[in-house]
Amino acid sequence: MSTARVPKELFKEDGHYLGRPADATDVIISRRVNISKQIPGFLNKEKTVLEIGCGNGATLFLLAKEFKQLDGIEVNEDHLKAFNQTKEKEGINNCSYSIKDVVNSKAERQYDRVISFEVIEHLESHSGLNYYYDSLKKGGMLVISVPNKWWIFETHGAKLPLLPWNRVPFFSWLPKFIHSKYANARIYKKREIIALLSEYGFKVKEAKYITAPMDVLPKGKFKDFIIKTFFNSELTKSPFKSPSIFVVATKK
Repeated sequence: MSTARVPKELFKEDGHYLGRPADATDVIISRRVNISKQIPGFLNKEKTVLEIGCGNGATLFLLAKEFKQLDGIEVNEDHLKAFNQTKEKEGINNCSYSIKDVVNSKAERQYDRVISFEVIEHLESHSGLNYYYDSLKKGGMLVISVPNKWWIFETHGAKLPLLPWNRVPFFSWLPKFIHSKYANARIYKKREIIALLSEYGFKVKEAKYITAPMDVLPKGKFKDFIIKTFFNSELTKSPFKSPSIFVVATKK
C-alpha cells in the first residue's frame, strides 16, 4: 500500500495537488468536528493539535476553544489569506498556519492530537503517513477521515471520457484498476484504511461511517423528507449512506 500514488496529471507543476477545501459553512465540517468531540478523552484544553491539510482553517477554528494550541499545515499558500482573515475577524490567537509537504518533509515536533480530514487520498504517496506518525506523541490520538468506496457518488470526481459530469453514480464501485485510472483521488474500504494505518505503526481504535449530510440538495420538502427518513444521524452502519470513513487511532 505504501507505494500507492495519485496520478501526476492531477498535480500542478510544483507537484501540489489540485484540491479544494470544504467551506466553513459545509455541514460535513461541523459533522466531523461533532463526531471528534464525542471521542472519550479527545478534548483537553491543555493539549496541542496538528491538522494536516488544514485548508482555510475551518476545522481548527471550530476546535480553537477546546485546546491550548492548534497548528495547521498545508502544501501551498492558496488558503493562507482566508485563514488569516478569519483568524483576525474572530480574534483567535492559538491557531497557526504553515506550509509543508508531508510526503517530502520530516516532522519537527510532536502533538497530543493529529487530525486530517479528506487528505490522505490526495497525497502523492502514502509514505506521507510517516509524517503523521512522527508528529504524534506517544499516547496521543490520530483522527482522520477518508473517502468511502461504497458511497453512491465519487466524492472527489473523476476525469471520465465522453462524460462532462465527473460525479457519475457508482463509478467508485468499479474495480480499483479502473477507478485509479480516472479518479481525482484514492478511495478506501474500511478494512483498507485500517490495514494502511497499521502498516505505518498506528493502532486503530475505531472506524465508523459518517452519514452523508445531503446539504447539496436544494432546500425544500423533498430534502427534508430525504434527510429525516434516510440520513437523520451523524454516523451510520450502512456504507452505502456514507461518503467518508472516520477513523480514530493511536501509536502502537
